Amino acid sequence: MNDDALPTPVAPRLRRPTWRDPRLVVGLVLVAGAVALGSWVVADADRTVPVYAAAGTLTPGEPVAADSLRVVDVNLGTETARYLRADAGPPTDQVALRVVEDGELVAAAALGPADGVDVRAVAVPISAGLSERIRAGAVVDLWFVPEARPGAKGDAPEPAPLVADVVVEQVDVSDSGLVVADGGTVHVLVGTQELPSVLAALGADGSIAVVPVAGA
Repeated sequence: MNDDALPTPVAPRLRRPTWRDPRLVVGLVLVAGAVALGSWVVADADRTVPVYAAAGTLTPGEPVAADSLRVVDVNLGTETARYLRADAGPPTDQVALRVVEDGELVAAAALGPADGVDVRAVAVPISAGLSERIRAGAVVDLWFVPEARPGAKGDAPEPAPLVADVVVEQVDVSDSGLVVADGGTVHVLVGTQELPSVLAALGADGSIAVVPVAGA
C-alpha cells in the first residue's frame, strides 16, 4: 500500500477558555461557593452570645434579679434557646425553681413564678459542728434525735428520719466568715406536706440533725 495515499492527521488546536465558556463559569461558581461556605463555618464557630450565669448559688424560691446574675459570652450553637439571654434583659418577677450552682449557666426552665415552688424555709438550730458539705444548695436529710431523759432506764430512744432530700437555703456564719463550729442555724427548704412534722420536731424535746446526702 502506498503511504502517500493516507490522509495526514491534523492535531487539534487548544482554545483558550473565555468568559463565555460554561465550564469556566461553573468552576468559578463552585470555587466561590466553597470559599463562602468556609468563611461561614469559621464565623459561626467563633460566634458567641451573651447569656446569664449565676453570680452565687440560687436555691428554689429565691428571687432572681440582675444582682444575682452575671453575663458571660458563650458559643452554645443550637442550644442557645435553652438558656437565659442577657441581651433580652434581666428577668422580672421570677424565682429559681431548682438549685443553680454558682457560675452555672441559667437555663430558662430553671426560672418561673413564685407559685411554682411548693417549699417553705425553716430555720433549724444546730447544737453541734456542721459538715463542710452543708452549704447553700446542698441536699440534706433531716433526722430527729430525741432527748435522753435523766435517770431513764433501758435503751435510749433512737433517732428517726424526718424528711429526705431537702435543699439548704442558707447557713449562718460567724463574723469571721467561717461556718459556726458549735451552734448556729441552717435554713432548709421543706415541702409543705412535710412541714407539720418538721415543725413538730422543732418543738419537741430533742434536736434535729442535718445530714448531707452522699453524692448530692
